[in-house]
Amino acid sequence: MTSYILRRLSETAFLLLALSFLIYGLIGLMPGDPIDMMLSANPDMTTADAQRLKGLYGLDQPLWHRYAHWLRQAVQGDFGYSRLYSQPTLDVLQPRIANTLWLLGASFVLALLIAVPAGVAAARRPGGMLDGTINLVAFAGFSIPSFWLGLLLIIVFSVHLGWLPAGGIHGLDDTGLLDRLRYMVLPVLTLTALSAGTFLRFVRAAMIDALQEDHVRTARAKGCSERRVVWIHAMGNAMIPIVTVTTLQLGSLFSGALVVETMFSYHGMGKLIYDAILGNDFNLALAALMLAATMTLLANLLADLAYAWLDPRVDYGS
Repeated sequence: MTSYILRRLSETAFLLLALSFLIYGLIGLMPGDPIDMMLSANPDMTTADAQRLKGLYGLDQPLWHRYAHWLRQAVQGDFGYSRLYSQPTLDVLQPRIANTLWLLGASFVLALLIAVPAGVAAARRPGGMLDGTINLVAFAGFSIPSFWLGLLLIIVFSVHLGWLPAGGIHGLDDTGLLDRLRYMVLPVLTLTALSAGTFLRFVRAAMIDALQEDHVRTARAKGCSERRVVWIHAMGNAMIPIVTVTTLQLGSLFSGALVVETMFSYHGMGKLIYDAILGNDFNLALAALMLAATMTLLANLLADLAYAWLDPRVDYGS
């Protein structure tokens, strides 16, 4: 197991290094030069000043040279200075990461609380009326575009009913927990609909397979209660694919947060990436995208390790 973990860690580190070069190159291809933008924003700057700034920031160097310099700085925890916010990039990222973790954590837990019991209920009588209804709701959940569902929720609960705020992260006068939760309701519901339907489909499929296994039939023949058969004997085996899929979905959930945070003006990582790319803030966009890539790779690593830990048939040496 130790060698397997070390091998997966080294593969993840190599992938992260390759992704960092790819993201750096793609960010460099964004239209608009930051020095030219400074020049247009400040009429007192001269061409000589622009050339001096390009040399200062290394923009006159080839791509691989600039990447190597950035990588050395990033390894030491220095991701540069944000031009949009006029402060170190890490200082801008830290509160946004916390806000996104609040949003993703609440959506992830709520999606599991809905998907697991509903998927188990559907799997107990496949093809029945309850199974058909749950499947219909699940298909609707992951088929409806998040931007459309978000707009619908805003129109109903904010514009017509006036129960919940349409956007932001907290009110002007109250920054307590209850105030934060009020602003999180609509974006959490939008993200939950996106992931709960997917989770539910996998829970249902895993439970149908598990309920047909020999040891489950043996448990029923021995007179175990149906509740014990489902939640103890069948759920144990069904957990292997469920844990793998739900962990892998963390990356997709983060991608969905980009759209949802922008729509609800929620000050998290998704909206920060959007603003940084629009504002041509090279350092901030690069650091935020690298953080998103790291979170996705760590989710994949966690899924592989959980699968290897749960399933004794996995050969760690192969």
